Amino acid sequence: MYKKLSIALIIGLLCLSPIAAENWDSFAGDVSHTGYRSGNSDFVTNLWTLGIGSPIHSSPAIYDDILYVVSQDGILKAVDMETGEEKWNLDLQSPTNSSPIVHSNRLYIGCEDGLKAVNINNHEIVWDYDCDRVESTPFFYEDVIYFGSNDGHIYGLNKDGKVEFNKKLDGKLKSSPVIVDDNIYIGSTNSKIYSVGIDKETNWEYTTGDEILSSPTYVSDRIIVGSTDGNVYCINESDGSLEWKENLNDDVISSPTADKHDNSVYIGSNEGNLTCLDIRDGTIKWSFHTGGKVQSTAALKDNLVAFGSENGYLYVLNKYTGQEEFNYNPGTFLFNSAITSSAVMNGNSMFFGDDSGQIYSLNIEKYEVPGSMQLFYSIGVLIIVIIVAVVVLRKIRSRK
Repeated sequence: MYKKLSIALIIGLLCLSPIAAENWDSFAGDVSHTGYRSGNSDFVTNLWTLGIGSPIHSSPAIYDDILYVVSQDGILKAVDMETGEEKWNLDLQSPTNSSPIVHSNRLYIGCEDGLKAVNINNHEIVWDYDCDRVESTPFFYEDVIYFGSNDGHIYGLNKDGKVEFNKKLDGKLKSSPVIVDDNIYIGSTNSKIYSVGIDKETNWEYTTGDEILSSPTYVSDRIIVGSTDGNVYCINESDGSLEWKENLNDDVISSPTADKHDNSVYIGSNEGNLTCLDIRDGTIKWSFHTGGKVQSTAALKDNLVAFGSENGYLYVLNKYTGQEEFNYNPGTFLFNSAITSSAVMNGNSMFFGDDSGQIYSLNIEKYEVPGSMQLFYSIGVLIIVIIVAVVVLRKIRSRK
């Protein structure tokens, strides 16, 4: 009887205890770059905007019910995803274009002066590792934080900031690593994509035609990555042999997003397109033209794919057909700001930042968007133009 009571008590305590937050361990949340969380709490989708003061080039991270966003000037903000309320902020005291990751109440972010770890409970920098500029987004793997640096090294630090891994490669490592089965995959400005074991042995390297700023995606035993030579490359993860490549006619800085269930990979290009390719042979399934460079990474939810363009629009397409479901232009033409930050999703909520320094929350299920301050500015400018035009016309008529 006592045994049954003990079991019942344990079950009851487990039910009362909070659900552990899901970690955000890499760029765009996983090795396929889907940027999506199903949502693990009673989360209500609301529409809001929040200004953080300077351009947002990095992509947000989701942990618990908080969105973590870092501006170009190094201001980290924790934002309530439901209300858009700023919970706290921290000056990292260094510019950054890297995206944050969060694991077990620790946030890791690359900056101009190295990598920093932040305790999100007390909002303090726990440690920082001094190296050359870190534009690469870290990857958390088996209690080690791996990242590339502009000094050409892949570093792996433990949770205390001590070096566990250090491998020198060539070029600048601005690409974000992906790690699968003890192997690190990362691109370099020396045109190469590398496979390096966590035992520090180089498995293979493959040379493309130009710099690799895109971050590789892993899907179905393949590594897919873009190059500034205009091609998307699909490489066999075991031996580094080329399976296929497809030319997209202009620099590919965007990172690929993979959907293994549909055998599709989605990637942007500076030609202004988001293109859907077949993972198996590189066949183009469809391509959607925006009119502005597409350097953001697409996010996936159900049958939808979402991404931003430098023309100031956020697009949501049907992932099977490439047909536009809806778009959102917070700049309303007059105040357009490039969207290079990649969107992320929690349940039906989608979040992204732009070069105006604004963060936006949309409802992707109902296609609802927030009102825009830029709209009011546009209306204000229009009113001023009308008033000036009326005054000028009256002066012209009075002279006749």
